[in-house]
Amino acid sequence: MATNTGFSSVERAQTLQNMARDGVDVLIVGGGITGAGVALDAVARGFRVGLVEKADFGSGTSSKSTKLVHGGIRYLPQFDFALVREALVERGLLVRNAPFLVQPIGFVLPLYKTAKRPLGTPIVPPFGIGMALLLQAGLLLYDLMSGRLGVRMHRRLSLKKALLLAPGLRTEGLNAAFIYYDAQTDDTLLTSTVLRTAAQRGAQIANYTEVTGFQQDAGKITHALLRDTLGGDTYTVKVGTVINAGGVFAGKIEALAGASKIVIKPAKGVHITVARERIQLSSDAVVLPETEDGRLIFLVPWGPRITVGTTDTVGGEIERPIATEADIDYLIRHVNQYMTVDLKKTDVISSWAGYRPLISKSGDSKSSSKLSRTHIVVDSAGGMLTIVGGKLTTYRRMAQDVVDALCKKVDKPLKHITRDLPLDGAQGWREAQSAVEKSAAQYAFTTDTVARLSKYGASAQTLLDLIRVDATLAERIVPDLPYLFAEVVFACRYAMALTLADVLERRLHINFEDWARGVDAAPAVAQVMARELGWDAAHTDSQIAEYRARFGGEAAALHAPEAAVSMIS
Repeated sequence: MATNTGFSSVERAQTLQNMARDGVDVLIVGGGITGAGVALDAVARGFRVGLVEKADFGSGTSSKSTKLVHGGIRYLPQFDFALVREALVERGLLVRNAPFLVQPIGFVLPLYKTAKRPLGTPIVPPFGIGMALLLQAGLLLYDLMSGRLGVRMHRRLSLKKALLLAPGLRTEGLNAAFIYYDAQTDDTLLTSTVLRTAAQRGAQIANYTEVTGFQQDAGKITHALLRDTLGGDTYTVKVGTVINAGGVFAGKIEALAGASKIVIKPAKGVHITVARERIQLSSDAVVLPETEDGRLIFLVPWGPRITVGTTDTVGGEIERPIATEADIDYLIRHVNQYMTVDLKKTDVISSWAGYRPLISKSGDSKSSSKLSRTHIVVDSAGGMLTIVGGKLTTYRRMAQDVVDALCKKVDKPLKHITRDLPLDGAQGWREAQSAVEKSAAQYAFTTDTVARLSKYGASAQTLLDLIRVDATLAERIVPDLPYLFAEVVFACRYAMALTLADVLERRLHINFEDWARGVDAAPAVAQVMARELGWDAAHTDSQIAEYRARFGGEAAALHAPEAAVSMIS
């Protein structure tokens, strides 16, 4: 069962003091999914671990994903078999180690007569003859490469079955259709679950803590200089080895210790969120198999919403990535091309962007859609180890590889413990899910609420316990979304949520799924957080004001559709 021993502001304050007093064997810089995975792997192997994140956990790329755990089927036509195999294995391990949070989902793949290079196929049969067989062979290879860790085999669909699973598909020129399987997760909940699992094993973890510099002796980092970005306090922490898991910011972290050795080519990926009724889907996703720039676009069911993405463009401000009108137009245009909908910008509830840390050689002119998502471990200045590249699906393998490099440096045996390590909430998750289902009538839980609470695994029992003490916590935060006020309390006590945006943007996805962007719900959520975190009235008001200042204009624009085009971001 879950061991919710606390992962809150109290533990954070103690963590910073502990690290300053005792030092750590390993200091991980970066609190996205990669850094979280490194913390868990290192602490599982017996290292004294510290992790710091300059903002909130997962506030960068890790909260801007398509929420898929997948092998990367588009890399098959690029013959990047090693990456696909690695990702498929990791997908299978995640389904096994966190079954409550990573679950299989089908992807309907249509093939049209006009298709030129669906899925980016390198071979183009004359007049498209044999294309269906070529795609089927690729899907079979995809299934076989997962080995015993496969989730479900693909199959060819009749036209009738394809339209039953994806009623909105255009039928003109539809030549064939298939369904294959990958998995879906909640990216930020996965990140916080991995972090909590690491913390329960002894890792010292703190968000809103920035590394401002390093002290070195004879070219070796000996101490890290930290600053609490919320309180302003500074700390000097003795470290054995620093592991840089900064994603697109890895080069900046490297530069704090000396010259940067890596070249990162950030690729911006944009998604939009629309209401479920605007795009007709069943419980399965749809793959739009061909775009003008050789990518795939996924239409993925997410509760009462559909996530559409992603784009792949180079450049922009990595500190605050935004979706441009051109990005949004791109996604809408391709949805309308393949689906019998007339999607407009006024149908977009929200759009969001993140940067993938793709690895490029200096002077490489490849488009970002062609760059590999593989990862590398680099020996950086000061004895730092840098892990960069990869994707959410392969976070555990990335962590394993960089900790292997660490073990070789310190002459420690290699043990791959996390391969078979269940994440917090895995043990007893079915019993907790059953308890949620049995409590549905008592607390007026609907199907979507039950599904949401079940994503916490065994920790769903903790949520039920909170509700039994205070029945008002069973109320929805936003009427048409499944999130409950109990989750706000859980976020504060067990997921180190410290600001209003931490809850509305990341612990929950209200900011992306609510037409009001969470602005209307902000005061009520802030009141719950105030009770949990001891905020006074002034601080509570400032949190609400800050959130409204950031998103209020966008919410107002969405309530006035004629203005929405310029305000969505």
